[in-house]
Amino acid sequence: MLNFLRRMLSRFFRNSRRINNEPLNKVSLIVIILIDLFILSNTFQGLNEISQWPISPSQAYPCQVEWQNYRQEDKTNRDISILLNTLTQEPYSPAEPIPIGNTPGTITSFEQRYQQNEQGHRGKVSETCLSYGALQDQVTNTENKALKKQIDQKQKSIETLQNSSAQIRAQYDSSLLDEIAGQSPDQSINTVAASEAKQKLSDNNNKAYTLKQEVKALEQQILKNPDSLQFLKFLQDESQWKTFERSYQKAQFWHPTRQLIFQALFLLPLLGLTLWIYRFCQRRGYGLAALICWHLLVVFFIPFVFKLFELLQFGPIFVAISNFILKIAQGMIFLVRYVAILTIPLLGFGLIRFFQRFVFNPKLQAANRVQQSRCIRCAKRLAPQDHNCPHCGYHQLTDCPTCHAPTYKHLPHCKNCGASQMS
Repeated sequence: MLNFLRRMLSRFFRNSRRINNEPLNKVSLIVIILIDLFILSNTFQGLNEISQWPISPSQAYPCQVEWQNYRQEDKTNRDISILLNTLTQEPYSPAEPIPIGNTPGTITSFEQRYQQNEQGHRGKVSETCLSYGALQDQVTNTENKALKKQIDQKQKSIETLQNSSAQIRAQYDSSLLDEIAGQSPDQSINTVAASEAKQKLSDNNNKAYTLKQEVKALEQQILKNPDSLQFLKFLQDESQWKTFERSYQKAQFWHPTRQLIFQALFLLPLLGLTLWIYRFCQRRGYGLAALICWHLLVVFFIPFVFKLFELLQFGPIFVAISNFILKIAQGMIFLVRYVAILTIPLLGFGLIRFFQRFVFNPKLQAANRVQQSRCIRCAKRLAPQDHNCPHCGYHQLTDCPTCHAPTYKHLPHCKNCGASQMS
């Protein structure tokens, strides 16, 4: 294995710094490196952009957070809370027009806002959320908006009274000292005299209590509105929301894998086309083009490796194994790291064995290159009488252990006596 890695590194650096087996000058090497950095930057940007193409769970299920908050809130207050929150929200800022389809317009409803998540993405918004948005639009009718406006005004008055009471309490000691000292109320910096503080606080509390009762009455009117009742009935449909939650969890589970598939679709054509051009240029002897294609192969392979490790670390297989371990190990999450530490080296060992046996096997490469009259090591064209490559100097022949006549290296049988050279 060490010899394989040493050969791979040697080949990598040789291919990266030479044109037709001649070393690159420093200026050319700097230009190549700058090109590599530019291509690498654009490749990662392209991967990021294509990973955003499949619609994300938060975009496909935009009402999930509001529904989850509704379920977790206290049952006595959650109905009026979600109604008031809906009446407080704006579907979209009218100052920021965005296109709907091909026609410029402004989002004017919750359903449109959710539907707009599909633009520029592959996937659909949940029908449950679209129905949720349509019911939100009905809740924000003229009657409920007027009631909400009254509630806001009364809440503002309550807040003013509470701030006034807090100020009176904060100034009470100072106003009491002024009164003991016999200072005139006109000369005092306090808003209320000590003798009047108790009565003023009582009046503020009574007014605030009355306003709170009026707020509750207005809230009851919102709750009894037919559109509000229909919206709350929709929220209380347990079977529908259980199906919705399962779909959301499934989307969350598979979203990283879908992103990786799209990123692979972005990278694999680049890798395949560059590899084909590289081999074509090598066969034709186009040294500079082959060098650039080799660098492009390396640049495209770097993000591919990153994404492969990302799948192994965060993909569905890892998540499923992690959940299984956590269930049987009662939350001992560090055991997941043990599995990762043991699995990744084994997987790496398997990949090295695969590439060594099937992709970079010198015997397979030698057979193809001998048939095409090319150097076994550098694949450059050879004349029939060449025993040493004039490009890299590699000696093409070895002595047959049976007949001791010169025969090609790495081939399974001697070209003279046909004896096996497998050792």
